[in-house]
Amino acid sequence: MRSILSVGCLALCLIATPSYAADPGKALEKAENLEQNAALPQPEAPVPKAAAITKAEVQAVDPQGKESVDDAITCLSRTIYWEAKGGKPEDMEAVADVVLNRLGQKAFADTVCGVVKQDQHKKNCQFSWWCDGRPDQVVEEDRYTDAKEVARKALNQQLKDRTHGALFFHDRSIKAQGFAKYVKTAETNKFVFYKP
Repeated sequence: MRSILSVGCLALCLIATPSYAADPGKALEKAENLEQNAALPQPEAPVPKAAAITKAEVQAVDPQGKESVDDAITCLSRTIYWEAKGGKPEDMEAVADVVLNRLGQKAFADTVCGVVKQDQHKKNCQFSWWCDGRPDQVVEEDRYTDAKEVARKALNQQLKDRTHGALFFHDRSIKAQGFAKYVKTAETNKFVFYKP
């Protein structure tokens, strides 16, 4: 009798409890506001809790890594994923830093997607994954989940800029001669970072 009563109470609680699934639309709206804030000369920090993207919200956007790349969360997450997926968390955070550091700079676009896709028409993409001719869909969901969490923290301005204002970077395995005109600002296990 007691177990029947317990099951009945549990069923009633589940029916009466509202669903709290994250709304991807709300996350995208927050992300748009946060990228606008990040583009300001003096961004508001810390971001108010109500304006911040939650873990559930960021994971609700492009959950399988197969949606079109046309919003701040997806553009930043895929850039982190494709540029640094084999690296450590600090590599992923540093890639996010470079994208956000470019916002509001005269030579770059004023949206995350604009920064990521800049110069694609010239086939001279700022981020190699964007016009390398390969599919852009995610193949490792766990690494994409990690990249989305880094993107969330970056948009929420919860990361310290590991790159010290860098606008450019390259993989350590590349002998990038064109970077000699820039000032090296930081290094991670995977990348070297620069600014003018």
